[in-house]
Parts: sequence; C-alpha cells; structure tokens
Amino acid sequence: MSKSEALSAAAIGVHDVVDAHFHIWRAGELPWLQGPMVPRIFGPYEPLQRDYPVEEYVGDATAEGVGAAVYVQTNWALDRAVDEVRWVQGVAEEHGWPQAVIGCADLFSPDARRVFEQQRALSPLMRGTRLQLHWHEDERFRFASAPSRMDDPVLRESIGALAELGWLFELQVFPGQMADAVRLVADFPDTTFVLVHAGMLESAEPRHVDPWRASLELLARQQNAVVKLSGLGTFVHRVDEELIRLVTATAVELFGSERCLFGSNFPIESLWTDFHGLFQAWLRVLAELPVEVRRDVLGRTARRVYSIRESADGGFGERTVAGGRATWE
Repeated sequence: MSKSEALSAAAIGVHDVVDAHFHIWRAGELPWLQGPMVPRIFGPYEPLQRDYPVEEYVGDATAEGVGAAVYVQTNWALDRAVDEVRWVQGVAEEHGWPQAVIGCADLFSPDARRVFEQQRALSPLMRGTRLQLHWHEDERFRFASAPSRMDDPVLRESIGALAELGWLFELQVFPGQMADAVRLVADFPDTTFVLVHAGMLESAEPRHVDPWRASLELLARQQNAVVKLSGLGTFVHRVDEELIRLVTATAVELFGSERCLFGSNFPIESLWTDFHGLFQAWLRVLAELPVEVRRDVLGRTARRVYSIRESADGGFGERTVAGGRATWE
C-alpha cells in the first residue's frame, strides 16, 4: 500500500472505529504539566503544556472515521481522582464524548473502594481504573516506586473490588515485570486486564523484541487479558510503520484479534505526528490483514471490552453487572 495513497477505514471494510485510548485535559489540573520540564518516558513535552479540549480531539478523530472513544485517566493528583471523573462526565454530557471512562485511584490505599463507589455514582461511563505500575532500570521510564508492587496486599484488595463493579484494570508494565503481572491476572479471573501500549516494547531491536514477545506469550495464556495496540511511538518518538506491523502481527498471533484493540494515545502521540498521519499508518498495516481482524482491532473488541453499545440516538445505554461482567440491557 503506497504511503501517498490516502486510506479510510471504510475503504478497508471497517465501518465502526473505536479509539480505546485517548486523553483530554485542562493543563492546570495536571501536576506533571506544571513547572519546568523533567525527563519523561515520551521525551520532551513542552507542546503538551496547554489545554487539550475534547472539541480538538473530536475534530481530528471524527475526520478519520472514529465514532466512539475511551477516555483514560491523565494523572491528576491522586486525592483528586473523583474530581477528574466528575469533570470528564460533565464533558460527556455537554459534547457526547467520551463514550467510556477509565479513572484512577490510589490502589495502595485502603480507601480505594470508597473512591470507586464515588466515581461510579458520578458517571455511568465508568468502565475501570488505571494506576501505572511500570518500572524500569532507567528512571526516565519509571512510574512505580519498585518493580514488584503487584504483590502488595492492599493493591490486590483494591483490584479484587473491581469484579463486583464490572470494571476492568488497565495494566501498564514492562516485559521484565510480566511474570508478576501474569500472577496478578491469574489471581483475578473475573476481572478483565487490558495490557496498555501492547506491553511497552522499546524498539524493534532483538534485545527488546525477544523478551517482549516472551512476556506476551506468558500473558496470552490468561483468557481474561486483552492487548491495547497503542502508544507505539512512546520510545521511538515517531510513527514507525514497521514497528506497528511487528506489534500488531505478534499480538494478533498470540491473542487473536478478538483480544486486540486500537488506541491512538492522543495527544501524547501529537509530539511527533498528527492524528491523520498516525491513523493512516495503522490503516496501511491493518489493510494487509483479513477484514475480520481489521474490524476487531479497530472497533469490535473495544466495544465489547468497554461495553460501548452502538446507539441510534447517541445515548449511552443501560448497563447491568452480573457475575463480575458488565452486560447491556
């Protein structure tokens, strides 16, 4: 497929696109966007130190055929995790986007369950939580305070509360942490775990690919785990079509397309591309795969995992939870 030839999702047989990972923010709410720039996983980020409103995202995304999207928490101060959900719900009520919300809470606090209940009361769009657990020897790539925080009993108690809510956990770890992560996933079989950024592959070099693939092979055995194909520019700081191809082929091979879903990671990826350029690269890669794989990765899997129902009137539908799983009525 020529890079000079613009594609659309419809042109490759996909008529329902869901972006399973995007952010919006008011810069003043985010401590990490305040003050001098410090080394971070995605490199220099001065262009992000501004408001990124939903109108800007929706304009870019709908131009590419995106019809629904999942907001993922943006690291407000942990003691304002409820305020974050309140704000996003207000945005959804005013603009109709997002269609699902992943919040945050301090999962190492006994208070996490109470925070979950407050978030659920505020927003019918709540689908789960993310607290980044990734740790790396390079402190620029590090979020968690130690590599083995997944063994913490308070964290595990907090994650144990998710099933009764019908919520999922967004799991963000490096390949070297996957053995601990697999134990966590296996210990909570009634909770869906979404592997963020496809397991954080640092480059296409064999020294990174080999342990990354081995880590995905371990996780793929857990049927309650799915893979989010997002954030692939995080370490290389560009749209790398060959890297997208490698990650997508590996994830589909190991998990099946029904357990793979696309996420733009905007506006983080805007540090090195625009939405059109990113999505075109994904369309070119997916066009090489069977049409049913394309439909899973670009929409069907996300609608199922995040309980996003297609609705003729644009509404959000009604959701019930039974046996730890959310279903539509």
